[in-house]
Amino acid sequence: MTKENIPLPEAVPAQREEFVSAGGVRLAYYADRLAQGRPLLLIHSINAAASSYEVRPLFDAYGGRRPVYSLDLPGFGHSDRSPRDYTPELYGHAIAELLRSVIGEPADVLALSLGCEFAVRAALLAPDHVASLVLVSPTGFGAKPVPPPSKLGVFARLLSLPSLSQGLYDLVASRRSITYFLGLCCVGDPPEAMIDYAYATSHQPGARYAPLTFLSMRLFTPDAIAQLYERLADLPVLVIADQDPFVGFERLEPFLMTHPSWSRVRLAPHRGLPHWEQIENTLLTLDQFWA
Repeated sequence: MTKENIPLPEAVPAQREEFVSAGGVRLAYYADRLAQGRPLLLIHSINAAASSYEVRPLFDAYGGRRPVYSLDLPGFGHSDRSPRDYTPELYGHAIAELLRSVIGEPADVLALSLGCEFAVRAALLAPDHVASLVLVSPTGFGAKPVPPPSKLGVFARLLSLPSLSQGLYDLVASRRSITYFLGLCCVGDPPEAMIDYAYATSHQPGARYAPLTFLSMRLFTPDAIAQLYERLADLPVLVIADQDPFVGFERLEPFLMTHPSWSRVRLAPHRGLPHWEQIENTLLTLDQFWA
């Protein structure tokens, strides 16, 4: 049984605040409002040990230079981890509510991996509050579309069984497993501090609920290109994608050819975390895009 009494420190060196969404979800976020300028909202990825810590190098870099926010998505970090129906809609609305209710003005939004799909949902829900999108290793562009929910029912029901789900989560949230999977996402060795925080955040009360929904594939949007990305109209979008052990980009280049408001940079080599391994090149690329 996973131990659930490990203290969870702050993910970034900033004030942590909270608000309750219209749907009754308690959401934690970090805010650095010391500087003036267009706000930046950072959205982490989804996995067994996700949190705002994943975007810490970017928060550190832009804190004090512009208003910076980072949201712990529902089921992760310091946000509500209660047993509930975790859905793509829940995540999209959480981001949109933060943009409207907390930030209150157009912001640049940067998201990682599956968090990109949720950020796009938020941009569609609150278009007047999103100035641009940066998508780092976005999901939904792989060669094989995600199966519809109707084909995932049996697997999802198996993961809902308490004994099976807890046992599976204990495996993926072990320190050995976290070290292995973070290693796949890095060209070099993952920082020990990243492993430490990932282990701590994955051992909080209720930590298994959202990750198990993720493992069931129910947080992915079937045909995300048509359902999400195609609907962004002329919003400026930068994709940072090179290689990723879990995400394919086979359909990205054909998409870019017909969407002039989109651009792509690789920042090779990286495997989904360029801001950890190539922070200077990442910042230069972001500053040029936002300029």
